[in-house]
Amino acid sequence: MDIGKSGSKAPATALSKSRLRREIARHRSVYLLALIPLIYYIIFKYVPIWNAQIAFKDFMARKGVLGSEWIGLENFRTFINSFYFWSLIRNTVMYSVGKILISLPLSIILSICIYECTRPALRKVVQTLAYLPHFLSWVIMYGILLALLAPGDGVVNDLIKLLGGHPVDFLSNVKTFPWVVLFSDAWKEMGWSAIIFIAALMGIDVSLFEAAMVEGANSWQRVRYITIPAILPVIVTVLILKLGTILDAGFNQIFMLYSPQVYSVGDIIDTWVYRQGLLEFEFGLATAVGLFKGVFGMVLVLLANWLSRKLTESSLF
Repeated sequence: MDIGKSGSKAPATALSKSRLRREIARHRSVYLLALIPLIYYIIFKYVPIWNAQIAFKDFMARKGVLGSEWIGLENFRTFINSFYFWSLIRNTVMYSVGKILISLPLSIILSICIYECTRPALRKVVQTLAYLPHFLSWVIMYGILLALLAPGDGVVNDLIKLLGGHPVDFLSNVKTFPWVVLFSDAWKEMGWSAIIFIAALMGIDVSLFEAAMVEGANSWQRVRYITIPAILPVIVTVLILKLGTILDAGFNQIFMLYSPQVYSVGDIIDTWVYRQGLLEFEFGLATAVGLFKGVFGMVLVLLANWLSRKLTESSLF
């Protein structure tokens, strides 16, 4: 009996393998497309994990990763005991949370407005104008912001002077700089972020809106009772993923916009790591801070996912 059973399993296994090979050959173009991001993540995300051990070493380039002296948690203690630690954490969290609180609602509102628009030509124009800033680098965005906010001849300051006010140096003022960072990020990214919500809106059953209109529901009531509940799982998923990068406040943006005058409110973990790691050659310290960010982000994702599953019955995993 045992021999018979094992003999019947062998052809079944061979058949399943043959079917798998046929399916792979049939959809080979899809697998080739998936291979590109897979290779990217292996090279730039997983292979560097090996070098993360320098966070626990007094790394010396001439000695290499394995030859450098092991110092345990000393790099982490150096960062936590640093004079700038709390200001860096404060600024980083402030920008990260602020971007979520501003950009996420604006992205949802924009997606709903585009979805509800009944004029195809207007919808296309708004979509194009909203998506365009995402494809501009922060170098170009800095030039645009400088033209708008420059204290001498910026468009905004020209309007302020026209109304009898005094010009404001928005990019060098500690009171205005954080707002420039938050709203410039929202301007640049909310159109691109809205794509996810537009895709979710397209999946809503149209008959729900038709039934609501028959019952006399106005536009606001349809949005409140149909649209928002329908895309709530997507909103929760996006929010959880953003919480995982809560300590990534946007290095490219801050690096282009800030100056020594606004270090007190503009310096974040990534800019500090840049100065310590690349300019001061403290590679072990910089790696330790990066590892700290990764672990902290993972804990936040797990916690947010657990709370979401408990409170809304919707979660990422």
